[in-house]
Formats: sequence, structure tokens, C-alpha cells
Amino acid sequence: MTKEGIKEQQKANTELMKKPLSIIIYGRAGSGKGTQAKLLAEKFGLEHFSSGDALRQRSKTNDFTGKKLGMVMKSGKWVPPSTIIKIWMDKLEKLKQKKKFKGWVYDGGPRFITESELLNTALEWYEWQENIKIIFIDISGRVSFDRLTKRRQCKECGELIPWIGEFKKLKKCQKCKGSLAYRADDNTAAIKKRLVEFNRHSIPAMNYFKKKRKFIKINGEQPIEDVFKDILRALFSRGAIAHCSHTAASQGRSGS
Repeated sequence: MTKEGIKEQQKANTELMKKPLSIIIYGRAGSGKGTQAKLLAEKFGLEHFSSGDALRQRSKTNDFTGKKLGMVMKSGKWVPPSTIIKIWMDKLEKLKQKKKFKGWVYDGGPRFITESELLNTALEWYEWQENIKIIFIDISGRVSFDRLTKRRQCKECGELIPWIGEFKKLKKCQKCKGSLAYRADDNTAAIKKRLVEFNRHSIPAMNYFKKKRKFIKINGEQPIEDVFKDILRALFSRGAIAHCSHTAASQGRSGS
């Protein structure tokens, strides 16, 4: 690239820094999407939205949709687009009202092409279409199944304890010392259905964004801290955005 070209690129990156950042994280169940989303949100002051957490919270409401959501999720079936779209559109509207909004991390991503198209339209509506990053945390179906059948959740605060590294040794929740238990929707039959649905629907939905946006693929079968370092490097290399400065990326490499 010529000197003029480099200057133009730097100018474009500077303008990009002023735009709210939208990060959409895809991955098979158990890939650590939620963990990485929380790390990114904490490091860069982003809002964290988890479709899974939002659906589980909605299922606690004592109405028709709440009760049916509980049954559907326990069986491993997927919630229809109309329901999840309503949930994340309400969330986007709330985020738009926030002052000094830096951006958000969507843990889970749209599961159907229809959802991808509508989310893309929604991001344009809220004027966040210019600074979007798509991250795919890649793990095999075998690793996904192994992690899901063994991971646990705190009965008190709901903290999800992944079955990886030092987390395997935990007897109590590291956050509130509450008791740990297996999640109801992590039964064998439900997990198999979720993996089939991911291949059938989520991969095409992800490919929709892959054609339109910069796509980042990360090896998810490594320690959590290494996955995070790789994400920081990838975000930095694709344009030094305000929420992932060179300093932040360097700190990520050093394991901070």
C-alpha cells in the first residue's frame, strides 16, 4: 500500500473509532461465547446481551409465552424467530437511549437467515451499521457435547461454570460460593438437537453476515485466556477501533 493509501486507511479507522461497536459472537453451545462476551464487555465498557440468558429470564414470567418457552428450551427445540426478535428489539431500543454508549456484544447471534436479515436492518435503523465485527468461536461437535454434559451453573446467582481448565476443580461458585448444579436444558437429548440445529440453521445465518462483514474465526478449543488474546489480536488487526486500542491488544497478549 502506498503512503497515501496508508494515510487514507488511518483516516478511515479514526472515523470508525467514533462509531458504536457491535460484536456478534457465534459458536456451538459450550464454545465459551458467554465467557468471551463478558470479558470483552468488561474490558471495553460494552453492553452484554445474551439471547440464551434473555430467553431463560423470559421463561420465568408466568404467562403463556413464559411457560411455553420453558418447555421448548428444556426439550432442546429452538424458539421461533418472532419471539427472540421481540426480545432483542426491546433491548436495542433501551441501548439506544443510553448516554455515552460505546457499543454492545451479542452473545449467541441470530440463528436463522431471517433473524440475520432483520438484525442487519435493525442495526441500520439504530445507525450502528458501520462498525460491526462477527466472531466465530470454533469448536467441534464432540467437544461441544463433552463440555455441555459436564458444565454446571450456580443455583444462587446463575453463574455458568464451564467445563474447562481450572473451572473443573470448582466445588462452589467462585462468585457467590453458591451450590453448583447441572442445567436442565443440558440433557443429552436436548444437546444433540441443539448441535443439529446449529449446523442446519446457525451456520447459514452466520454465513449471511460473513458475506457482508469482516469475519473473525477463533480456535475455541484452547484455554479461555488464549481465546481472548486471539480475539483481541484479531480486532486490533482489523482496524484500531477505540474500544480495542493497541495498548489493550498488547495487554491481552501478556495475559492481563
